[in-house]
Amino acid sequence: MQLQDKLFECSEKGTAILATNFYNFETLSGVLIAAKQKRKPLILQLSESSIQYLGLKIAADMARSALKSFEVEGWLHLDHGGSVEMAHRCLDAGFDSVMIDASEKPFDENVKTTSEVVKIAANYNANVEAELGYVAKLGQVQQVSQYTQPDEAKLFVEATGVHALAIAIGSAHGFYKETPKLQLELLSEIHAATPAALVLHGSSGIPDDQLREAIHRGITKVNLATETKNIFMKTLQKILRNNEEIDLRKVFPQATDAVVNLIEGKLDVVSGEKLVADTLTGL
Repeated sequence: MQLQDKLFECSEKGTAILATNFYNFETLSGVLIAAKQKRKPLILQLSESSIQYLGLKIAADMARSALKSFEVEGWLHLDHGGSVEMAHRCLDAGFDSVMIDASEKPFDENVKTTSEVVKIAANYNANVEAELGYVAKLGQVQQVSQYTQPDEAKLFVEATGVHALAIAIGSAHGFYKETPKLQLELLSEIHAATPAALVLHGSSGIPDDQLREAIHRGITKVNLATETKNIFMKTLQKILRNNEEIDLRKVFPQATDAVVNLIEGKLDVVSGEKLVADTLTGL
């Protein structure tokens, strides 16, 4: 199944799929072990910095091989592609989906750039995601004026033909200094205005109840990155403190296990299984 079809299916059913960034083999295997154990599909994401670090072909081949080896239904996605050229390179490398992020540009320029990527991706039958509004980055404060507006979302999707739309409703990339509060009514209005699959960036640190409600109101793709690399590195730092072990084969698996536990919990939240479990236990 193509990713755009999967996201449309999620939208119709009121469900969502977890999209997780990976940074090396250990984080890749961690998220796929979790998906296999939970029997859930997963979107594997690579940012441009991760592609630069790993190499495009190596990263794509590793992800494809791992999906097959772990027997997980999954797709490979470019996260926050900064140019038409990068999106095209990733499509040539076999990515199922690309994000073109021209959200910091004027509306008309965002439309033009996104439309160009949509046209290219049609030759690959690939999914295209764009961003409208502005999702704050690490250390920035989300401004109300940067929220996605329903009328603009409608115009943008109609003008570009984009399949998925990352929207600004109060989330932010990186960790939050205080508990975020998603603009859920605004989300409902955007969902009513456009048939595009709606994407939530910056899910790290958003309370479970808000994530579930956001999915109920139309979010079909939930992005996770910061918590994954944080748990991996914090676990390594704890293990290596006052430790003279030099065999990475003995050290890395413990950090990978921490990633597995994290992703299993996120999959439960996104799939709604944690809500069911909490209800049954009276929590």
